[in-house]
Amino acid sequence: MAFTFVPDYRFQKFDEITPEFLLSIAVRGVLLDIDNTLEPYENPKPSEKVLSWLAALAENGIKAAIVSNNGRERVEIFNENLSLPAYYKAKKPFKKNLMKALANIECKPSEAVFIGDQVFTDVWAARNAKMRAILLPPIKDKTDIFTKFKRLLEKPILSKYERKLRKEEKKNEQA
Repeated sequence: MAFTFVPDYRFQKFDEITPEFLLSIAVRGVLLDIDNTLEPYENPKPSEKVLSWLAALAENGIKAAIVSNNGRERVEIFNENLSLPAYYKAKKPFKKNLMKALANIECKPSEAVFIGDQVFTDVWAARNAKMRAILLPPIKDKTDIFTKFKRLLEKPILSKYERKLRKEEKKNEQA
């Protein structure tokens, strides 16, 4: 896998990533960001939708772990009823805590995906760990100048993803 900031897949919401889809691409484990991926920043606990989705993954033999750049309290409160392996202050895009999470859920990087909402933390971290990446749009984006700038930098990368997708679709049509 060549290093790129372009995600392997994009979905609009986490629950569109079905266990069937994950199994079809040989995924046995998922590493998850919390904020703006599973829940907005202000939701301290997972919704019923998150709980149902995680239960469906588990029922299909897909293990999950949380890898967040958030602080300990935020991650522990969110994970309280989930009891997933969880890593806070993960320092994404560095891979150290992704590798710990993969070991904890007994998955090789090739058997896992990282699901997040940011190119320069989540996709980059997945690439550093030699994993595939699924990018979601942020549920509720921050409006500070740094986040706006970061999202502006993501636009050409997301355009490249769309071009790649169109090229693959055209190739499939010709086959």
